[in-house]
Amino acid sequence: MNVIETHGLSKRYHASWALRDCTLAVSAGHLAALVGANGAGKTTLLNMLAGLITPTDGTATVLGDQPPGSPGALDGIAFVAQDAPVYKSLSVADMLHLTRNLNRSFDLRQARARLADLGIPLKKKAGQLSGGQQSQLALTLALARRPRLLILDEPLAGLDPLARRDFLATVLTAMADDGLSVLLSSHSLPELDRVADYLVVLSRGRLAVAGEIDDLLARHRVLTGPAAEADTVARQLDVVQDQRAEAQAHLLVEISGPADPVPPGWESHPVNSEELMLAYLRAPGGASPLPSLELTKAAR
Repeated sequence: MNVIETHGLSKRYHASWALRDCTLAVSAGHLAALVGANGAGKTTLLNMLAGLITPTDGTATVLGDQPPGSPGALDGIAFVAQDAPVYKSLSVADMLHLTRNLNRSFDLRQARARLADLGIPLKKKAGQLSGGQQSQLALTLALARRPRLLILDEPLAGLDPLARRDFLATVLTAMADDGLSVLLSSHSLPELDRVADYLVVLSRGRLAVAGEIDDLLARHRVLTGPAAEADTVARQLDVVQDQRAEAQAHLLVEISGPADPVPPGWESHPVNSEELMLAYLRAPGGASPLPSLELTKAAR
């Protein structure tokens, strides 16, 4: 079952496209990393999947065949927006009570137990918690709804390394215990490299690459060889990133066949997931800006 599936999904605001022609399928059980620079369309995509905004063009379904925002989708998805959305003037206990009353399903016992394990007191006001504790509170409230898909929009922003590690450990535990699927947007590439098994890269509002990370790594190589021969080699291959010094060139390429396309005098090296993310973020094809609505109309 695909927990996320989109076909030509697009969203424009006034004259500009925030997301364009996004076709994507993520099957259940993955922790999918959503990566992109600021303005790449990540939050727009997440908001459409959560049913908070409607697309301009294209379609999306979640949890198999549920339209975003439908009763079935709302019951099965938990969404944690940026900046740990908690009411800072309410106590932790009040946040539990409020969230339980706003949802048809809420595991209060699980939430209390998780907060106790984290050392977060129920009587303390949410605004008096540390940034890491506020993020953990928001995550606890989301997980207590027993979702099948958890959508997280930049939950690691502003957290120190220990808080980031603890947050991700909670997510991984929930995946193991409850069979949860996760879509996680973040700029923290080292953490994503450590926990994600599926990658979605957006660049300037377009999908640059998506797939299981092991498959993507198997399909990409860095070729190193003489810079004087780089143009000839690049014309024969699908080059994602081209880096050159005076004497040597490094070409990150996508392999179309079963064997490494290693030209004579060149060497082939594997890539890691962080290198792959950065390469697609910098790729010229994915970095071109989307046309404005006026230009699109003029082209017609």
